[in-house]
Amino acid sequence: MKKFTIIIAISFLAVGFLVFWSLNQDKKLSRYKAITNTENLGPIGQVFENQGQTHIKPNEPHPAYNSNPPTSGWHWLNPASWGVYNRPLIDEQAVHNLEHGGIWISYKDIDEGTLENLKKIAKANAQSVILSPREANDTKIILASWTRLEKMQEYNEAKILEFISRNKNNSPEPFAK
Repeated sequence: MKKFTIIIAISFLAVGFLVFWSLNQDKKLSRYKAITNTENLGPIGQVFENQGQTHIKPNEPHPAYNSNPPTSGWHWLNPASWGVYNRPLIDEQAVHNLEHGGIWISYKDIDEGTLENLKKIAKANAQSVILSPREANDTKIILASWTRLEKMQEYNEAKILEFISRNKNNSPEPFAK
């Protein structure tokens, strides 16, 4: 009976620790969460003409995009899963995430501290952001949403969170959470 009581006590301690740890992790990421009440605010960023929503097959040719990275236009049938990527994404796949109201944060030649901060933002906004390296970028960090871009030479947390807040779901299929 004593052995059973010890096992129960250890189990309660373990569950308590996991709950505490989980809540603590959420608090650590909460500062990186974009605000959700933006009903009186419009989208921000450089505006590009909408190039439509045509689905294409992988490697199927299409006209050139009007922005770098693309913000609308021809894209694959399946979007990327939301989250952090350590490899470049195919533009045509990421565009589908933009069509679904998401934000694509791409980067090139950034330091580890900046990358860690971008990962925290992507994780805190897990159902609406994809983060990936992108060699074709012409600045260190680029924020993309449907028909909008914000190019940055250095990390600016407030500007990134504002872009996410004001541009998320300003798209033909607003499915981002």
